[in-house]
Amino acid sequence: MESFYFVVFACLAALVVAMELSKNSKDRIGTSSSFNSFMNSYIIVYSLMMAGDWLQGPYVYYLYSTYGFGKGEIGQLFIAGFGSSMLFGTLVGSLADKQGRKRACVTYCITYMLSCVTKHSSEYKILMLGRIFGGIATSLLFSAFESWLVAEHNKRGFDQQWLSETFSKAIFLGNGLVAIISGLFGNLLVDTLALGPVAPFDAAACFLAFGMVIILASWTENYGDPEKKNLLAQFKGAALAIASGESPSRLFLYTKLSAFSTVQATNYNCASSCTVWIKKDERIALLGAIQSLFEGSMYTFVFLWTPALSPNDEEIPHGFIFATFMLASMLGSSFASRLLAHSSLRVESYMQIVFIISSASLLIPILTNFREFEQFLETPPDVRGGGISLSGSLQLIGFSTFEACVGIFWPSIMKMRSQYIPEEARSTIMNFFRIPLNVFVCVVLYNVDAFPITIMFGMCSIFLFIASVLQRRLEGIAESQKSRSQDWTEIRESDREAEPLNV
Repeated sequence: MESFYFVVFACLAALVVAMELSKNSKDRIGTSSSFNSFMNSYIIVYSLMMAGDWLQGPYVYYLYSTYGFGKGEIGQLFIAGFGSSMLFGTLVGSLADKQGRKRACVTYCITYMLSCVTKHSSEYKILMLGRIFGGIATSLLFSAFESWLVAEHNKRGFDQQWLSETFSKAIFLGNGLVAIISGLFGNLLVDTLALGPVAPFDAAACFLAFGMVIILASWTENYGDPEKKNLLAQFKGAALAIASGESPSRLFLYTKLSAFSTVQATNYNCASSCTVWIKKDERIALLGAIQSLFEGSMYTFVFLWTPALSPNDEEIPHGFIFATFMLASMLGSSFASRLLAHSSLRVESYMQIVFIISSASLLIPILTNFREFEQFLETPPDVRGGGISLSGSLQLIGFSTFEACVGIFWPSIMKMRSQYIPEEARSTIMNFFRIPLNVFVCVVLYNVDAFPITIMFGMCSIFLFIASVLQRRLEGIAESQKSRSQDWTEIRESDREAEPLNV
């Protein structure tokens, strides 16, 4: 293996260690012992769930190819997974608000274990069924656990800012360290111990089963829909929240406040200040669009980085590069924990910069493929085999930068979702967010050979730039809502001062 890979890996590892060791009291959120116990118990379960997911990822395509399926058939299986997540996953995930988030988390474990079991069969129909189970599980993984955490956090009366600590550590460990360990463990099972490509799926099922036992034994149930509305009403409520930016209960409250303010207007001249409260805003819809644009680009990147780094069939260490990307993600999540620890620094503000950087990082494959740039680097395009080229080295640095942005994105988007998504439809809305994402990925997979790789990266870069524009819009609305909230507080205080004393 070329020394360049070790240099990048070592630099990222040193930065992660330095970032963690250099944190002082200002970079950490002061919490209580009861919260730390709650957070650690959740992170253990979340890490087990992510281990069950990460163990499977590197070997899905490889397993299908060993069963003799071609690229087209494998592509159909992947499309079925994302399509299942879009259709069935949205339905099952939405039931979490009605039937309970704990039950939804247990359902995730069961469906993903069933998906792992199907990998023992080489029958195409059985594997297709496994992809459907896997798609449902994916929707639950990215909605039910977070919904349970936010509801339980609020139910126990913990400080709202402490959620940032849980999100940052969960991403640092679950999406970073656990991913690296899972990759190494999977490599041990398949290559070193020669247990075959199904072994990582069996190991994943064991981790999922262990995590499910902990959930059943220690987690309490919480719901998002205390009124037990039917599923159609739940969907309508979620659609209303996305369209208006507020939950139905808040819209009702604001209507009442407007009526109250109109009555009081003769004395306090505040009708206009209160009426503005019931104006529809775009916060939830913007948040969903931002998430879909970023995650769509991220999943497209997953399919593109291998051909980008080895366009002429260069020999590259896929597992080591994956571990490098996960280290970069850990660096990003560690940096995000510092940002989130400062209450004066708004998430809506710094994420604009993150999206711009991520957009620029995915432009590197386009720049390095210009003929003038190739001649400058003296990298002949027709030479096959060999090690990574200089343009490939630049792309690896750019891709690591993008993964660092991914590490910042996850805890930050979780923080914004906890602020803006109404509790009564949290899981439903989060699954609605994934519908355009899954449509986008299915379209990309179906047309992956129809466009040059530079066009695909250019499209992702444009989407990320649009995300930064929408993030700026979200920041403006959030600031406006904050000032209106302060105005309303002042109005209510003036109302109390003007009320006559009942003697």
